Amino acid sequence: MSKIKPSKGAPYARIMGVGGYRPTRVVPNEVILEKIDSSDEWIRSRSGISTRHWASAEETVAAMSVEASGKAIADAGIDPEQIGAVIVSTVSHFKQTPAVATEIADKIGAGKPAAFDISAGCAGFGYGLTLAKGMIVEGSAEYVLVIGVERLSDLTDLEDRATAFLFGDGAGAVVVGPSDEPHIGPSVWGSEGDKSETIKQTVPWNEFHGGDVSKLPLNEQGEIKFPAITQEGQAVFRWAVFEMAKVAQQALDAAGITADDLDVFIPHQANMRIIDSMVKTLKLPEHVTVARDVETTGNTSAASIPLAMERLLATGKAKSGDTALVIGFGAGLVYAATVVTLP
Repeated sequence: MSKIKPSKGAPYARIMGVGGYRPTRVVPNEVILEKIDSSDEWIRSRSGISTRHWASAEETVAAMSVEASGKAIADAGIDPEQIGAVIVSTVSHFKQTPAVATEIADKIGAGKPAAFDISAGCAGFGYGLTLAKGMIVEGSAEYVLVIGVERLSDLTDLEDRATAFLFGDGAGAVVVGPSDEPHIGPSVWGSEGDKSETIKQTVPWNEFHGGDVSKLPLNEQGEIKFPAITQEGQAVFRWAVFEMAKVAQQALDAAGITADDLDVFIPHQANMRIIDSMVKTLKLPEHVTVARDVETTGNTSAASIPLAMERLLATGKAKSGDTALVIGFGAGLVYAATVVTLP
């Protein structure tokens, strides 16, 4: 017989508050066109993107996260000291260690919470939400701060016609807390590592340290390019449209609801064509509000879902208590989907 005392947490968990931060600089397609042979019409038709936000030197991963977190904590109506864990999903924090989550926890005045980073690409927010729910039900934290944050402008090859227009910067955060009713459904998450080459960093960091410089990519001036994110666009598009619609349906089934029961659909803001195709495949009713934040924010990877959620609530297009399907998918290839009640 075990001598270990069983853990005891809340029966369920819920999202209590949400906050977002978009950098002050707005970058229209015209700026992107300075370095690639394309057109505003082509970018809009292929991605639905008209503008994106790029961070300044002062708008670091930590600084943007602190701003978004402060809004989420205030929205949740709790004190920062009550945060028991901070989870940060990002691929664009360039310090291998320490985790940026520890810096953020200190700057928001959270005391001494558990704090760590995860790398799950565009599914990172969903991964963090799943972990937060588990912590609360298990009893290791009463309130968990989940942050998705990216400075993808640092990892964008502006000479790459296929990706230069896609990425933006920003931070989104939610506070997850205890609940007497289920407000975060079962997670449908996973990975398909056999497709890992379809979205990747162009050059590993170690190639810049003792690697063969002759093999590194060069820009138009003959200078070594900084690592960037690259992808096989058509392969990713097909996977997202066909396979992720199946995952989204699995999340609905796991939550015990149908598309008719939904009020809001918040997919990862990767591409407007992907979003519209998923809406069609899932046969979402007209009454379902669909997040299309990608038009003015671009693809912000792990930050895209909480940023889109925050904007829908701030503009009144969604309201507290609405039932929403959220799904993230991207590099890995990884995915995570669940049904939530909006805060």
